Amino acid sequence: MHETKIGPLNCWIQGDPETANILAVFAHGFGAPGTDLVALGEELFQIDEELVGEVAFVFPAAMLSLDHMGMPGGRAWWEINMMKLQQMLETNQIEELVTAEPPGLREARELYLDFLGDLCREGKKEFGQLVLGGFSQGAMLSTDLFMRHSATPAGLCLFSGTTICLNDWREQVGGKSKLPILQSHGRQDPILPFEAAEILRDLLNSSGQDVNFLPFNGPHTIPYEALNETAALLKSVL
Repeated sequence: MHETKIGPLNCWIQGDPETANILAVFAHGFGAPGTDLVALGEELFQIDEELVGEVAFVFPAAMLSLDHMGMPGGRAWWEINMMKLQQMLETNQIEELVTAEPPGLREARELYLDFLGDLCREGKKEFGQLVLGGFSQGAMLSTDLFMRHSATPAGLCLFSGTTICLNDWREQVGGKSKLPILQSHGRQDPILPFEAAEILRDLLNSSGQDVNFLPFNGPHTIPYEALNETAALLKSVL
């Protein structure tokens, strides 16, 4: 594992991006440090040793610091009004949650695309050799990029993400090529409702995708069974 800067973002890399066949790029969630997901690389190598040398893991740190919000070391892809989100959850305003476009999403997506372009150039890879994903806000960013970008990644791994920009996503998802998609979500998630995750699953499936949907009894987290399925997805795209 080594830390480096690729384009606009600091990131941590496990494996060799130039010699690997697939780059798995996992974006962390809101308020987490840039290192939040780096342990997943070693865990996935342990689950399936055949991934070693074939896959390189890239864990970028979001560009926004949340020190000013009283979250030292925390970072975000875009800022979230946590009080408003909590009010929406308490009043069960699922429709407002899934249709809203968060302020700052467009800027985050454009910057992330720049980062991925630089990553592909440095690693001598095509966009179709990337598996995109992440946790929570990182999963949302990866999903939004998949919906709006013309190029198709090798796969998606979405841990405890949710639906946003539903009307836009519904218009854009129809012409997408079919690819392996893993989506996991806790039935007792107190932060991003399970029902909103089901809306994303149904949207993807209705557009011709075949989502491997992994519900689990638990909160806002990544269960071990999701890592097993992630290893299987990575193996399938090699």
